[in-house]
This record gives sequence, C-alpha cells and structure tokens, in this order.
Amino acid sequence: MKKLLTAFVLVMATALSANAYQVMSSKELGKNDAKNQNVVVKCTTDLGKLSNQTCSLRRYVKCTGTGTKKTCSGWQGWRDLRNPEKQYSDWKTAASSCCRALGLR
Repeated sequence: MKKLLTAFVLVMATALSANAYQVMSSKELGKNDAKNQNVVVKCTTDLGKLSNQTCSLRRYVKCTGTGTKKTCSGWQGWRDLRNPEKQYSDWKTAASSCCRALGLR
C-alpha cells in the first residue's frame, strides 16, 4: 500500500509540474536586413484541458551585407510579447513562463 501511495504521489507531482502547451503556429519572417521568428502557443489548464489563452513569442536577428557577404549579429533571446523586456534562451522556457503568468501551464 505504501509503495502504491508513493507511486501515485510521484505521478501526480510530475503531471502537475509538466508544461503542457500546444504550438499553434511557428514562422520565420524577413530576409534582408532583419529576420524574426514567431511562435504562438495555446496554454492548458491544470487539468490538462486546452485553454483559449495564448502566448505569442518572438526573437530577432539583425543582418548586414548582401549575398555571400551577408552577416547576422546572432539571434536575440526569445521574448513574450506581453512582457517584452524579459528574454529567454529558448521558446519553450518563454512559453512555460508566459503560461504560468496566466495561471496555466
């Protein structure tokens, strides 16, 4: 009985801490002096149901030159468009933070 209870607690802790958002769209725009990547995710509730709340995430890169002499400065961090002053190293971290800020996951 004790092993069963321990297993149940571990499963519930994993389920409640997991990020469960759904990617709605992902695209890259721009081609000359700047590019941006956009990802929109739909958050889920604590019960795992899809919410109508979405998070829009974006990152930029600035480029100079043309053709084979074109150089880009490197992608900036991902930003949640609701809170653009904070940057994230990857879009999944940004999505997780955005959904948590909405009280979702």
